[in-house]
Amino acid sequence: MLQELFDILTFQSGYNTNVVLLGAGLLGTAGGVVGVFSLLRKRALISDAISHATLPGITLGFLVALALTGTGKSLPFLMVGSTLSGILGVLLVQWIKDNTRLPEDSAIGTVLSSFFGLGVVLMSYIQTLKSGSQAGLESYLLGSTASMLQSEAEMIAVSALVITLLAVLFMKEFGLVCFDPDYAASRGWAVSKIDLLMMALLLAVVVIGLKTVGLILIIALVIIPPVAARFWTDRLGIMVAISAFTGGLSCYLGAALSALTPDLPSGATIVLTATALFTLSLLFAPKRGVIATALRQFSFRLKITRRRALLSLGKDQVSLSLLASFLLKREGVLNSDHSLTEKGQRTVEIMSRDQALWNQYLNDYPEEAFAQNRWSLAMITDILPRDLIKELEMSIDSPKKEIG
Repeated sequence: MLQELFDILTFQSGYNTNVVLLGAGLLGTAGGVVGVFSLLRKRALISDAISHATLPGITLGFLVALALTGTGKSLPFLMVGSTLSGILGVLLVQWIKDNTRLPEDSAIGTVLSSFFGLGVVLMSYIQTLKSGSQAGLESYLLGSTASMLQSEAEMIAVSALVITLLAVLFMKEFGLVCFDPDYAASRGWAVSKIDLLMMALLLAVVVIGLKTVGLILIIALVIIPPVAARFWTDRLGIMVAISAFTGGLSCYLGAALSALTPDLPSGATIVLTATALFTLSLLFAPKRGVIATALRQFSFRLKITRRRALLSLGKDQVSLSLLASFLLKREGVLNSDHSLTEKGQRTVEIMSRDQALWNQYLNDYPEEAFAQNRWSLAMITDILPRDLIKELEMSIDSPKKEIG
């Protein structure tokens, strides 16, 4: 099985399988790129309404193709039907939101459930037809790459590539509208038209992804990759690249697993692969990952514990926690009997002096000190400029000279 999987991943399993893998990979890339802007625009869930709204269009497209060509298995008819149905669903969501008191999430829930219910009824009707038992429309619910024709895979690949290129081409406009639509409007940009283009690309990803991922799980393809990418960076360009890579790799590996085990729906394997990559990002991303965050918090606690312990020793308070004692002994500040070493005496003096400077800074410049988020958390010489530190030192030493 491992050898077979290796052959599939290295494009050694036949032309049709290779085209399916390529098409799935490009679809994931397109979903990752478009999903970034949907996420930043806070419209990720609209893809759920679009995907569920396509089911009636798929069934109606099948019936039209059946009447005109004698066979309902015509991908162009199904894609046109799902596109029109998806557009209608989006327009209904917008109309409900603009003309009623219902919030957008309620409008999305109403539309997707109604359209999906209508689609299920039409699918049940199709199954009663003589040719209905061979319709295979259930593959559009959870996805199926095993039954995908070469022509279908090529169409998906080309369409996904075009969507990706368009999204990258308009990345600057999309980014500005996502982050600051008011500023974009003040610069004369047609925000509504840019939003419409974003929605059109999202609809296109949903439509071409129905055969691969399925309308139930297609929402994961435009949400999970950008969410995973968000753990790694704050920069839009890098986020788009990481999201595209995550989406492409998810679809590529998921389609390969589906080709290895045809009984498994490709949509489920693709989503589980994307979830695994999301989990890796969640845990190991160096900036926002759970492990990196936990390490930073632990390091912060160690610094605070050490500083408090040294300040306590400077006030002749020797009641230290076990952690503080361990840290200071390891640093060579304390002897085994908790007495200060020669190095410890110097360290305590430096820390006490540093805290006195911080207190003086708070006294002389309260507003600046309160705005300083690292107040008394680091050495003052690492935070404030040298001329200001000299001023604080003079303020501290002057009273001592007058008393002397």
